[in-house]
Parts: sequence; C-alpha cells; structure tokens
Amino acid sequence: MKRSGLLAASIATLVLFSLRQDVGAASSNSSETYKQLNLFGEVFERVRAEYVDDVSDDSLVESAINGMLTSLDPHSNYLNTKNFNDMKVQTRGEFGGLGIEVSMENGLVKVVSPIDDTPAARAGLKPGDLITHLDGDPVQGMTLPEAVEKMRGPVSSEIKLTIRREGKEPFDVKLTRATIKIQSVRSHLEGDNIAYIRITTFNEQTDVGLNNAMKNLKQQAGGKLLGVVLDLRNDPGGLLDQAVAVADAFLEKGEIVSTRGRRSEDAQRYNARPGDIAAGLPIAVLINGGSASASEIVAGALQDHHRAILLGTRSFGKGSVQTIIPLPGHGAMRLTTARYYTPSGRSIQAKGIDPDIFVEAAKIEKTPEKSEAKVATASDLKRDDSGDGGAEQSSVDPSIMGTPADYQLTRAVDMLRGIALFNGRVVN
Repeated sequence: MKRSGLLAASIATLVLFSLRQDVGAASSNSSETYKQLNLFGEVFERVRAEYVDDVSDDSLVESAINGMLTSLDPHSNYLNTKNFNDMKVQTRGEFGGLGIEVSMENGLVKVVSPIDDTPAARAGLKPGDLITHLDGDPVQGMTLPEAVEKMRGPVSSEIKLTIRREGKEPFDVKLTRATIKIQSVRSHLEGDNIAYIRITTFNEQTDVGLNNAMKNLKQQAGGKLLGVVLDLRNDPGGLLDQAVAVADAFLEKGEIVSTRGRRSEDAQRYNARPGDIAAGLPIAVLINGGSASASEIVAGALQDHHRAILLGTRSFGKGSVQTIIPLPGHGAMRLTTARYYTPSGRSIQAKGIDPDIFVEAAKIEKTPEKSEAKVATASDLKRDDSGDGGAEQSSVDPSIMGTPADYQLTRAVDMLRGIALFNGRVVN
C-alpha cells in the first residue's frame, strides 16, 4: 500500500508540474488543482489495491489519459506505441484492417466513409452507419481507439459488425480483414473530353497522384479537355498539407485555408501559388456526407474562390485540426489544437460545406418498358425539399462511383458540357 501511495503521489506531482509549466500565472487555481490531483491519486490507489481483478499500472494510467482526451471531443485520444506506429503507416498509404474511417457518436462507432475497394466498401457500409457491436460485444463503453483496435487483426481473419442504419432494423455484416493499400487518386476520361479524377483519401502520395493523373488525361484527350470533375465523395480526409497542395493545384492565388487555435498568435494561413494544372478549365466538385476534413478544405477553397461548382449533398462537417504530439517512450497523443476556416471565414466544424447544386445520390437504370432509355431511380432515398443536403441524406453506392450508372457524376458531366457550349466550344 505504501508503494501504491507513492506511485499515485508521483503521478500527481508530475501532472501538477506539467500544469505549472503550461499555466504559470494561474496560481489562484493551484489549491483546487491539488485537490483534484489528490482525488486522482486516491482513486488510482483504491483501484490498484482493491479491484476484483489485477490491473497493471500502465493500463490504468493509459486509460486515465485516454479518458481525459476523449472527453474533450471525438477526435482527441491517446495512441499507445502500437497505435502510433499504425497511424504512421496509414498516412503512408498502407495499413491493415477493414478499410473504414470512423468517429464516435453517442458512445457508438459512426462510419464516416468506407474506402474504395476494401472489405468495408464491398460489404456495402455507408457513411452515417452506426456500429453497435463487434463480434457480439457492445461498442458502448469502448473508447474509439479500443473499437478500432478490435476491428483490426490478422489478414484473412473475420469479424462480425452489427450495423444500425436509419430506416432499417439492425443487421449483421461479416467482414474478412485485409491489407488495405490505398490508391488515393483514380482517373479516367468521360466521353473523351471530360477529366474525371477521384481522390479517395489524402495521404503522402495524393499531390503526386493528382498531377500525374491530370498529365495523363490531357495526353489521352489530345489536349481537347472541356472540363474536370473532381470527385471527393466518401473521402474521409487525411493530411492538411496534401489538402493545401490539391487546392493549390487549381488556384492561381489567394488563401486556401486558415487555422485558428486557442492563441491568436498561433493562427496560420495557407496561400496558393501561381499555376493551375487545369489551365482555367471549368471544374465540378462532387461532395456528400462522407466528404470530411481535408476534402472539405479543398471543396471550400474552390467554392469560395469561384473556381469550381460544387454538386452533391452537404459534407460531413469535420473542421478541426488534430496535432500528433509524440510522447517519447509512450506513443503519442492526438489533440485538437485548432479549427479550419475557408477563405471567406466559414467554419466547417459541425456545419459542413453546402453544395452549389443539390443533387441526391441515385442510380441510373434501364426501364423495363424501353430498355434503351435510362432514368435515375432513388426510391429508397429521402428527399428534403428544403435543399438541405446533410450527412444523413443520401449516400452514393461505392460500387457505382465513376461508372455510367453514377447519377451525380452524369449531372456534373452534363453541366460541364453545358458550360463548354455556353463558352462557344464545340462538343463532339
């Protein structure tokens, strides 16, 4: 017991020392801080000595730290050494798991976006789905890192997810884990003269992939491109510098995004440099409820500078900046340190980006009566006549994205062809 008390006191002393370094002048609060840290030490000692099962000191301290961070917001958390290494691998574009970007909502795991060509996408998971159980174990009570850790595992092993989807009874989905290799940029020509570029995530290879895609499409079109469709649907985001680079690629000048934190002196502004890889061609950007973070930065910048027309539904609304702070010998902490603002000063957080033209997700299918005719069918989708395209609205089926059955893409291509006609260009 004596050793336990000394350990708890040592932890409290270290925490208080850290607080003194950061707060300094807040001496009036020191008495209350001492009381709170003494409370922590007492609880730590009681749990360590009297809990029914033996729990390691490391586990208790790690859980306490993680609890403190996750109570701040859904995006702050503690990363142990393994999770920190996994995160570094993921930003390089390869990781193991299900291929799903998640957040926490009301104690449940919420799907932000499935990643293309992964077990999650092939199983039909959609943005806004809530995961209630993992292999029969309730998610309620787990932290987000704990849930993510449980979803990861050896390649080819299986896991059962219980899904709650609006308008449906809860159902189970069995997934087989795989090595997730992310090709962040995909592209092709639509009708020989419209460049279609889809960004699935913003990792370290995104800006290079974008430039290579644009170069190849220009060559394939023989220099006769009429416009560009930039598809950011179901893109959960990623690295800030890559978002800035993608927006910069289409802008000649002006602010791309600003970040503002607790201290005004820490505010940062990112500006575009001369050079537009699309050479002034009209751009249509596709967004939906699965477009988050870095995707929203790009969409917001192009919209505010009137460089692109946004089509689709409202984006997710994650406009906060997480800083990864390494803790030598103990992994790292992910801490929300600032919020994003578009060039016009709009906050993305919890609001998202509204499209210029609201277009619900739908699938183009042949009618039984006239097989040569095609119509958009969205009978299973809810339409909000107010034009509010929130994240809870329709989500596109990943299997049809970028295909002739993709109604939102068809609308974007038609719009670009219309702009080309209006500008006096000849459309074949």
